[in-house]
Amino acid sequence: MSASAPTPASRKEKAAQTETSLKEAARRVFARDGYLNAKITDITTEAGRSAGSFYKHFAGKQEVLQALLSDWLAQAGEDLSVHEAGDDLSSEPALRARVAAYWHTYKAHLPEIQALGQAALVDPEFAERVAQIRHAQLRTMREHLQRLQAAGFDLPGDPAVLASAFNALLEGFCAVWLTGGEPIGRSLGDDEAIDTLTGLLRHGLTGPRT
Repeated sequence: MSASAPTPASRKEKAAQTETSLKEAARRVFARDGYLNAKITDITTEAGRSAGSFYKHFAGKQEVLQALLSDWLAQAGEDLSVHEAGDDLSSEPALRARVAAYWHTYKAHLPEIQALGQAALVDPEFAERVAQIRHAQLRTMREHLQRLQAAGFDLPGDPAVLASAFNALLEGFCAVWLTGGEPIGRSLGDDEAIDTLTGLLRHGLTGPRT
């Protein structure tokens, strides 16, 4: 009895598995060799796939990196959207949830984050796409801060400017501790990092002004 032909659903599932396998392999290659040194053949070998299967899904390693970025940003956004703490940043649990999401996402996706920086250095078009993503994140944070302002909080500046400061603080802090070692000679646990950032941001955004 001959095997039945693959159904559209099974072909779609197989394609999705191949795409996932290639993205996971790319993460490992970026982490091991760096983005600039990574080759398509390195990724396909790591994934156990052919070059032909790679080009069915991606035009090059930049597209893989962009797909990885989209995946983890979407996951972080989804996690925050359903978090029980809500999105009122005057509430410490809600602010802490956002800080924790940033810290854990950065920590979990160091290979992609470092690859983003390397790719942006050599490709102005890619750098512009990354900038657009950053701007979208700033818009989201600005909207949160505008709601605080509308609720009567005397913010220490323009919500749009504060949004950029908020994100820059989180990104810089994560870069120092998660990619640069131990600047004060000891390790920093997740809870201490998140609590420190939350306390600083909470008092800076909604605390009394002197």
